[in-house]
Amino acid sequence: MREHGKRAYNFNAGPAAMPLSALQKAQAELLDFNGTGMSIMEHSHRGKDYEAVHNQAIALLKELMAIPENYEVLFVQGGASLQFAMVPMNFLPAGKQAGYVMTGAWSEKAFAEAEKLGAAYIAATAKEGNYRRIPALKEIKAQQDTAYLHITSNNTIFGTEWHAFPDTGEIPLIADMSSDILSHPFDVSKFALIYAGAQKNLGPSGVTVVIIRREFLEQANKNLPAMLKYATFAKDNSLYNTPPTFSIYMVKLMLEWVKEQGGVTAIHRRNQEKAALLYEVIDASNGFYVGHAQPEARSLMNVTFRLADEALEKKFLEEVKKEGFVGLNGHRSVGGCRASMYNAVPYEACKALRDKMLAFQKENA
Repeated sequence: MREHGKRAYNFNAGPAAMPLSALQKAQAELLDFNGTGMSIMEHSHRGKDYEAVHNQAIALLKELMAIPENYEVLFVQGGASLQFAMVPMNFLPAGKQAGYVMTGAWSEKAFAEAEKLGAAYIAATAKEGNYRRIPALKEIKAQQDTAYLHITSNNTIFGTEWHAFPDTGEIPLIADMSSDILSHPFDVSKFALIYAGAQKNLGPSGVTVVIIRREFLEQANKNLPAMLKYATFAKDNSLYNTPPTFSIYMVKLMLEWVKEQGGVTAIHRRNQEKAALLYEVIDASNGFYVGHAQPEARSLMNVTFRLADEALEKKFLEEVKKEGFVGLNGHRSVGGCRASMYNAVPYEACKALRDKMLAFQKENA
């Protein structure tokens, strides 16, 4: 059993692990932020103390992701699920159609929202075989009058991830990066719009980050309610209404932690090391553990696997729970096990899980 007061080995898919140092800083500042005698939660979003936090979070994200000057960084509410609708509301006009690459449950949900709002089509799909792979770039077929092409960069449920992004030429590329943003370096300028719910790699739930090219923003539908227009957030620095101030404060602390680790390149190297611990056990287990994703499509963020039979799986999940491992049950649509190893999951937690998997195989093979 886990000792009382000891941190859990947190492999939750989201809300997910936060860096201990960021949580400790928040704890130290909780009652008195910056000598103001108030918590950051009690500050006005119009006041200089909160506004400094807000702007620091934006500046840090721009620095860490090398976001070009012609992009806006916005803080929106409603999670990625609201983005599924906001994207077509803003960028799918009559006479155009939106292309979606299907790589899992979240792609399906995004596509379903677009279909309610305009013409949408499937540009490529990996559904056959239950999303074990990412479609090859040559499989993506963009049709005429395509307003944008939408991808989901990492698929939490199925444990697959894009390792190279499509070059869409004149067609704007949009990505849901909720579960792998900040986990590896990439060229932001390839994308017209990126969105990410914060609760996996950026901070706690309650805020969604949107990174949008200004030229693309200018094409957006202007005939929408204020809170459904990206332009509203861009014009008012995401302060049109009261933003989720505490969530944004936590995003700032998490971004400071990423910078302290050596930035995104250093984080990526550590993510590769963490994922390798588990994939090596799966590959060397002679079928005791079976990975869901094809090796070339494997995610660094979500390792999905099954055991040889369901009784063993149940036994494994019961044992790990008793030993302080949290969140290792697979999603109901895939079953089995899933270890979500976002940026803030420590290497030590992944090593402990690797050791447990090896010991369990030895005892039960």
